[in-house]
Amino acid sequence: MAETKRTEISELGEFGLIDHLTKDLKPQNASTLYGVGDDCAVLDYSGNDKEVLVTTDMLMEGVHFDLTYVPLKHLGYKSAMVNISDIYAMNGTPRQMTVSVALSKRFSVEDMEDFYAGVVLACQRHNVDLVGGDTTSSLTGLAISITCIGEAEKGKAVYRNGAGQNDLICVSGNLGAAYMGLQLLEREKAVFNSTPHSKDEPFSPDFAGKEYLLERQLKPEARGDIIKQLREAGIQPTAVTSRLHICKQSNTGCSVYQERIPIDYQTAVMAEELNMDVYTCALNGGEDYELLFTVPLTDHDKIIQLKDVKLIGHMTKPELGRHLVTKSGQEVELKAQGWTSNL
Repeated sequence: MAETKRTEISELGEFGLIDHLTKDLKPQNASTLYGVGDDCAVLDYSGNDKEVLVTTDMLMEGVHFDLTYVPLKHLGYKSAMVNISDIYAMNGTPRQMTVSVALSKRFSVEDMEDFYAGVVLACQRHNVDLVGGDTTSSLTGLAISITCIGEAEKGKAVYRNGAGQNDLICVSGNLGAAYMGLQLLEREKAVFNSTPHSKDEPFSPDFAGKEYLLERQLKPEARGDIIKQLREAGIQPTAVTSRLHICKQSNTGCSVYQERIPIDYQTAVMAEELNMDVYTCALNGGEDYELLFTVPLTDHDKIIQLKDVKLIGHMTKPELGRHLVTKSGQEVELKAQGWTSNL
């Protein structure tokens, strides 16, 4: 088997690496006057009736991702999607992105090419310009910092605190699949670590029939299509988020109906295999990057016509609390369940 080429980052240096990774990028947005290549990117939002949105995230190896089973290209793609999703969650449009990484000597130029290929693919899918970033050395593994800049029409940005009593609660796609994908990867990692294997007998993880769960964990998609549908339907959400924080921020209660929570078949099967409650996973697992949003009751007839959107409950008075209404009609308090809570 041919030996894989490895170019040490020291051969290019910090600025040479950035030039190498970004040399072919061309701006796609009018608000991008100048991108990579100088001390700063130059953006111009003064010529239109927009508000500027800015979001940033840091991802740390060993905390937010595990390179045992996360390919670098997928990591780049997901890192970008996390931030793109946050812009959509404000009812905005993503426009520019900066990417900074801290990396140790175990990473090569080819590794960073894979990572940036994922970032660029995510940006291209959502018409986002990669306009800058930084690299530095690390003694503790890979660290990633991404900032995404977007825009919203004045007065149209939607906040978590805008929901009111009787508003309808809606969610895009389905929930829990990404968390089940993580459990599947962790299970196979444990088997890999406990099973003797060699080059002659390589380890083969058991992912048959679970491909959708892996995709949801390793290659999530920001739901710009949902924001587009809402705009075309003339629906102005009262609150939007990629996580279930709306009740706390809006000072309201809610009733969410268990039977209406969208669950994929593979998610349900995996939860049963692991002896986990699938609805607990759906409400608390995180990383699905679906949009949860509220709309006025008067938009009911419009919202039920939208593709891949489910109506799952409604907002209530704060003193009534936050409840999951089970299939039998019992009210169960919604609260954090022990891992990263979406509530």
